[in-house]
Amino acid sequence: MELQIHIDPPSNGSQRVALGGRLDTDSYAELDRQLEPLLAATQSLLLDLSELVYISSAGIRSIFRARKALAGHAGKVLVLNPQPQIQKVFDVVKAVPLNEIFSSAAEADAYLDAMQRKVLRGDEDEDESV
Repeated sequence: MELQIHIDPPSNGSQRVALGGRLDTDSYAELDRQLEPLLAATQSLLLDLSELVYISSAGIRSIFRARKALAGHAGKVLVLNPQPQIQKVFDVVKAVPLNEIFSSAAEADAYLDAMQRKVLRGDEDEDESV
């Protein structure tokens, strides 16, 4: 499943971008490319993730890049409607930054993949070691 990106027209300094499918090592560059012109021209970026089913560490880095770019001119990135497995990834990343846990992006992606599969199976509250 490929990444789908839908960009709404800007409204009052805000830009809504809806993502669907998978945001991973195969698709993050396209997201970065499409976000780049928006980041200089908007005060807040609303990322609607209601249709996003998977995110890897590369996808997380794209969102962090957007946050950093907007923070440079007092802007914000807001995440809307994440699926439970995507929310779990954000919870993990917020608790301990990925670059402090894993020795490689491949290792981080393997962990995130396993964790998201657990959430989809409904056993995310079981043993947190994946």
